[in-house]
Amino acid sequence: MSVRLKLTLSYTGFLMVAGVLLLAAVWLFLLRYVPDRAMLSVPSTSGTLSAGVFPIRSKLLQVFAPRAAAVFGFLLVFGLVGGWILAGRMLAPLTRITEATRLATTRSLSHRIRLPGRKDEFRELADAFDAMLERLEVHVAGQQRFAANASHELRTPLAISKALLDVARTDPTQDTGEVIERLRVVNTRAIDLTEALLLLSRAEQRSFTPEHVDLSLLAEEATETLLPLAEKHGTTIETSGDITPTLGSRTLLLQLTTNLVQNAIVHNLPEQGSVWVHTGVRLDGVVLTVENTGARLTPQLVSTLTEPFQRGSERIRTDHAGVGLGLAIVETITHAHDGTLTLTPRSDGGLRVTVELPATEPDSGRTEPGSGSAR
Repeated sequence: MSVRLKLTLSYTGFLMVAGVLLLAAVWLFLLRYVPDRAMLSVPSTSGTLSAGVFPIRSKLLQVFAPRAAAVFGFLLVFGLVGGWILAGRMLAPLTRITEATRLATTRSLSHRIRLPGRKDEFRELADAFDAMLERLEVHVAGQQRFAANASHELRTPLAISKALLDVARTDPTQDTGEVIERLRVVNTRAIDLTEALLLLSRAEQRSFTPEHVDLSLLAEEATETLLPLAEKHGTTIETSGDITPTLGSRTLLLQLTTNLVQNAIVHNLPEQGSVWVHTGVRLDGVVLTVENTGARLTPQLVSTLTEPFQRGSERIRTDHAGVGLGLAIVETITHAHDGTLTLTPRSDGGLRVTVELPATEPDSGRTEPGSGSAR
């Protein structure tokens, strides 16, 4: 049976039960006190009782039973018809939700239920379903863009490798060492891109065991690792902050910090640029902030920097430009640790990136880091 039929029968059954209870109450409180034999009443001296014959129980039942049966028949028909209509109106929102679900299964995620009326259980279900469809639409669109960009990015080094091999095969006088070196560079880039895609997938799946991590130590480690790159670009790095304990994957959080510092170094002024790395504790979590000097950025451009393969205002390529997944990986790792990522353009040029993560109790025996600078 359908849910509508079940509800109809339930409404009708409750209505019939209420009628039976009503008749039982009439019998219990009224008819049971009516005598079953005729009685003559004699007027009393006070005149409070008039003379006559009282009705007996059997006569009342003969008169009452057919009418009660007619009322029960009416209640049955009324319960079936009214219950069917009422159940249909109650289940109407489910019909709209079911239709939206069918459309979603056909990959039409732009449809919304937008259930009108007061906020009840059905309205909350419809609103939650609309929110889920909106998130799915954004996620699927992002995945499609990512797949298209990844295919393009992976196709480029393969096409270059094929072209180099074709040139080497058709031109015997070509310098073999030069071809091998160019193939090595192209192959390295393809490997880096593949590893970045695997890291992005791992972060999205949250396939890691949380452990106690101090972001201040990771900031120091990333700064020391990237110091030669900063010296090559003539960039000054300054680190400062307090102990910032949190829970998460040390490997992923180190990758997050390294990506931020490397981006701040590469996308900086041509010379005499600066990078500031700061860690701190707030009431509701720990914060890692990376700022750098550089070109002036608009809020519209900054809002797109976390998209995969987005490199500033244009798709530039240098020896340290990366594979275009740096901030996309940062955003994914941040979300995998239940944190928030905020990108803000600096008024003097450059970018301020803030990562806020849940805080935890610090490990004992940890000495507080100081602040310093490196060039």
